Amino acid sequence: MPRSEDVLVEQYAPLVRRQALQLVSRLPPSVELDDLMQAGMMGLLDAVRRYQVVAEAQFETYAVTRIRGAMLDELRSQDWLPRSVRTKARQIEVAVSTLRQELLREPTESEIAQALSMSIDDYYELLDEAVGVQVIHYEDLKRHADPSADALEFLEDNSREQAYFDNPLNLLTSQGLRQALITAIDQLPEREKLLFALQFEQDLNQKEIALVLGVTEGRVSQLRSQAVARIRASLAKDKWDAISDSAEFQVLL
Repeated sequence: MPRSEDVLVEQYAPLVRRQALQLVSRLPPSVELDDLMQAGMMGLLDAVRRYQVVAEAQFETYAVTRIRGAMLDELRSQDWLPRSVRTKARQIEVAVSTLRQELLREPTESEIAQALSMSIDDYYELLDEAVGVQVIHYEDLKRHADPSADALEFLEDNSREQAYFDNPLNLLTSQGLRQALITAIDQLPEREKLLFALQFEQDLNQKEIALVLGVTEGRVSQLRSQAVARIRASLAKDKWDAISDSAEFQVLL
């Protein structure tokens, strides 16, 4: 690397960290700060090598664009599921959550379709397209009381109890999450509960489940997607991470 490039990279390296902190504060905890910074440094190096002095464009402005672009490219490369699929799954979850509040019960498929302003056939197609959203990184279970908290405060919080409850694996194994999942599954419509029982308790495959339910295999996939959307909506709404109390913390320390 020429000396001039070396000097510029060293001078603007703090800019990479600032951009990474701003971005990671709005992302799931499964995203590593170091990964973003590494991608950002590559973006900075690219900016140094491509920049041409123009009166209307300062180098820092140009560098920020290249740095953020490199970080976003890194995020896209890590995401195995297309954004369009996540968006469609989120539409279903929001509709379910809204209808629950209005109806004070689990909404039917036709009610969800109506809330999404689509026909029942279009809703079934949406369920087919959202089928991939059936897993979640355990790191994503980590939630914060104040999602707008400054990223530096989040990184520097080192209290023992806060550190314990901020550990996503502890939340994953906590009684709070277990009870929240039990409640969410218990609230499912009977056919969707039966589907889960056949799959996870009886260990039936999709074809066997379809025969038991008297539906097609494609319909089994739709029902599973819908059930997962209901559960995710429940976990997003409930304060299950607050159910774990200090007693559990004390026992496990």
